Amino acid sequence: MSSGTAKKAYEGQSITVTFEARRCLHAAECVRGLPEVFDPGRRPWIRPDGAEADRLAEVVRRCPSGALQYELVDGGAEIPDRPTRVTRESTGQLVLRGELRVDTSQGVRAETRAVLCGCGQSRLQPYCDHTGPCGRTPLG
Repeated sequence: MSSGTAKKAYEGQSITVTFEARRCLHAAECVRGLPEVFDPGRRPWIRPDGAEADRLAEVVRRCPSGALQYELVDGGAEIPDRPTRVTRESTGQLVLRGELRVDTSQGVRAETRAVLCGCGQSRLQPYCDHTGPCGRTPLG
């Protein structure tokens, strides 16, 4: 598995939500927060026009891994938390929120939320991908 970043975009009238499936750690914040927008049993599973853009952006920001991101049609994007926070989960994952620059095999990525591998076994380094013991328990 390469560490490429295949993102799928779901465009709405006021907001576009992107989803990077390989980074999803199934915390389910999206499904719990807006089931009318995020429904894994439906295709497409993300329907951005199912809620107001501000509410949808707030729920996307709950995604700890950064698998979900958004951009408003007017160009607005997520403002990073300040100060930056780093938390180690009991499984070893590092949960980061803030103004981040993450070194990957594709170069440096600007991030606002990320879950990094704490056991060294992820094939999506530096992100956790469920491969090793630190990713076997969903966040949440």
